[in-house]
Formats: sequence, C-alpha cells, structure tokens
Amino acid sequence: MQRRHFIQSTALAAVAAAMPWRPLGAVELLDSEVSATLGAVRGSGEKFSIAAGELRDFAKALRGRLFLPQSQGYETARRVQNPAISKHPAMVVQATGVVDIQAAVNFAREHRLLVAVKCGGHSFSGQSTCDGGMMIDLSAMPGVRVDPTAKRAWATGGTLLGLIDREAMAHNLVTPLGTVSHTGVGGLVTGGGVGRLSRRFGMSIDNLLSVDVVTADGKYLHASATENPDMYWAVRGGGGNFGIVTNFEFQLHPMQRQVIGGRIAFGPEHREDALKLFAEYGQTAAAELDLTLSYSPRGATFVVMHSGDPKDTDKLLAPIRRIGKATAEQFTPMDYVDVQRSGDLKDTSNDPRMTMGQYMKARFIAGISPDLIKAVSDGTAKRGLSVVFAGGCGAGGKVKNTDTAFPHRYAAYNMLCGTGWKLSEDSAAPMKNVRDFWTDMEPHLGGGGFYFNDAREDAIMDNSNYRENYARLVEVKTKYDPLNLFRLNANIVPKARA
Repeated sequence: MQRRHFIQSTALAAVAAAMPWRPLGAVELLDSEVSATLGAVRGSGEKFSIAAGELRDFAKALRGRLFLPQSQGYETARRVQNPAISKHPAMVVQATGVVDIQAAVNFAREHRLLVAVKCGGHSFSGQSTCDGGMMIDLSAMPGVRVDPTAKRAWATGGTLLGLIDREAMAHNLVTPLGTVSHTGVGGLVTGGGVGRLSRRFGMSIDNLLSVDVVTADGKYLHASATENPDMYWAVRGGGGNFGIVTNFEFQLHPMQRQVIGGRIAFGPEHREDALKLFAEYGQTAAAELDLTLSYSPRGATFVVMHSGDPKDTDKLLAPIRRIGKATAEQFTPMDYVDVQRSGDLKDTSNDPRMTMGQYMKARFIAGISPDLIKAVSDGTAKRGLSVVFAGGCGAGGKVKNTDTAFPHRYAAYNMLCGTGWKLSEDSAAPMKNVRDFWTDMEPHLGGGGFYFNDAREDAIMDNSNYRENYARLVEVKTKYDPLNLFRLNANIVPKARA
C-alpha cells in the first residue's frame, strides 16, 4: 500500500509540474469572454470602456467568479427575484469572502463604476442590480454560527434568512427577521427588519449587536455600540449607504420550536367588523400573537401565528371568533422554520409569481381610524383591490426614533396595497388603479413614512422619509462614502455632492 501510494503521488506531482502554475482560487477569463474593451457606466451615468488587460488582472485577483455578459452563467447571476426587473450589469462579481469584496470595491472606486449589491435579490425597488455597472453578488458566501450559551448568532453577508432561523432554532433560540426565508439578511436588516416576531422581540435592528463592514475606501471595520458607533447607528435603518456588511451579530431569544399557525376568514358582510376588531386588538393582544389582516371586497382574512404557550391560543383567538360566522378556519401546530418558509417561491420555474409584474404602495401608520376604515372599505369595493395590514415595529416601538437610523418607531401597522399583471400585458392600467386608490387614502394615513424595503425606485429617493435622522445620516455618509459609491439604495447624498 505504501509503494502504491508513493507511485500515485509521484505521478501526480509530475503532472502538476508540467502544468502552468497559477494561484489557488484565481479566475482567468476565457478569450471568448472578453474582447479588447468592455463598455461600462460610471455612477455619474457617464459611459466609458475598461481594457481587457485590466479585466483579466481583476479576475485573477478574485477567488470567486467574475461574470461578463459573454460568460457562461452570467444570465443566471444577473437576475433578481422580481421578474419585472431585468437589468444587465457590465460585470457580476460573485464574491466568496471579504477579500473578494474589497477587491471589487477597490476596482469599482478606481473606475468610478456604478455599483449594486445583491444577496437574496429581493429589492422591491430593483436596487440590487443595475445596467452597465458592477453587481457585487454575495450569494456565494452564506454562513451562520450560533453560540447557544451566549445566545448569539453570526451571519455572513450572503446568508438568507431561512438559514439563520434553521441554525438558531436547533437550539430553541430565535432572532426576529422577515417573513420570506429566501430574503437576504443584508437588505432586510439594514432597512430595519419587520417580521412575525417583531411584536414580541422588536425589529431586527433592535437585536443587532455588531457588524463588520467593507467601506467605500476598501477598508474593513467592526462596528458596535463601543467601536465605530456612528457606523453602527447608521446601518440600523440607513440601508446600504455606508458600505457592504459582511457579517452580522444578533441577539438570540429562547423560544419553543413549535408554534400555532393558521388563518380565519370572514365573508364580505363581516369585513368592516374584522377591520374594526383588528384596529384595536392588533395592538392590545399578547405580544406572542402575530396578526396580519388581508382585506378585500370578497371579505377579510386574519393570518395568525402564536409563539407563546399553545394552551393560550383559543383564549387569544376568542375576540376574532366573536366577529361572526367564519367562512373558513384552520389552525395547527407548526414548526416555526416551516412558518417562515410558508410565503416562499417553492419552484421558480413553475411559480406563477415569476411571470407577473408587481406594483405596490405602502405606508407606516400609527393607528387605524374609523375614517380610514370607511375609506378602505369604499376604495377596495370601487377598484377591486386588496389591502394588507401587517404589524409595525411591535416591541421596537419602545425605542426612540433617534436611537437608530430607523425613524418610524411610531408605526403600529404597515398598510400595503398592490397589484400584479402578466409580463406580456400593459402595466399602466393596474398601476394607475393602485395609485388612484392611494390618493384617496392619503388624507387618512396620518402623515406617516414608509418602509424602504417595500418601496419602489421612485419612492426611495424621498429622503424626507429619514425624518429627524437625515442630517446625522448625511454626516456619516460623508465620512465613510464621500464619493457616493454606494448610491443604489434609499440614497443619502454626501455633503461633497450636495
């Protein structure tokens, strides 16, 4: 056996010696992937060209992949979750670690490239992709580590929410995240993070203990309450303005794995009664009870998850059941991780949502007034639309507006109205229908702001949504990204560019 092993090893060594040497992990572009130059776009919108030699050197500096439009795999790499958004970056850097991200940021800064950052690709506004710029794709670097004793979890910047839920729940621990498991951690959390456990444990940013960030100058820094506290404050609600977060540290909370999940539906004759009940009970019910109400001309449906003692479930559901005779009711013990997956795209090749365009309007509101109830009832009947009322900050409402960059701590609810259409159809009419409905709602919404994670591209440019935190955010942006390299977000313009 030793002799055979020696012969095999010697033969392999001889073959390796005859092969051209190259560093482990370096990627070489094929001749078919790059011509003399590559056309690209700067952040300013200016078009320019990058020489083939520079692209080859850049590719060799990466351990991950560099996809150009001619590369095999580019079409898959460039896509995002919303099928109505189809943009073509000049290049996609599929990073495998911090060093790749630093190399990509340095290359982009030196060429003043337009930069988009993608993890899960869920950005409703389409800001995780771009035309003609560089997409930095973090999806190839997922990872979660849990310390059950310290009740801490660390997630890398390419992690999807479902992996965090899975790893933490293995120890009967949890941190509040979003409601779709294939959402990327970076976009959700830096935008605030509202989900099924927000009423009980607060927003995602209220459970974020520290971050590691690659800034626009290519440096790598740690931010927490005691180290680079300005960065720590800003990434909790200021989005991707300040750098690329490569690692998140979360506080975990004990919670049993089994929850009670389900729904109870009422016909059109009870829909106003359901909304009136939700307006009050949605805020006074036990923190362990998460409620969402879907409201349309056809009726109203409560979607429920109870994460507390299952023996209390019937008592907590009693006020809802007193509304009247339900048209449907189903509640069952469920694995929390499965509940978090319940809204996922199960098979993107067959899911009809992947052939539909989407448009949505949303607003944080402090309460649901009788005038709003009447306006929603009349408006949905007139236009044939559905409205969803979801929970707001929950326990995070106890945090001051200025303690983090997220300024909407008053939010008791998030009100959303959307529509969809086949991609082969004209989008103008359904989008106008929602806009007209929303115009009718405006006088009753109380002047609240909106959740950047829900907003379209035209809306996220409204910096008044940062409210009293905007001036401080400009200072932090100017310090860490004075050239506005990271501009594809709810962008804060640095002073140098103001």
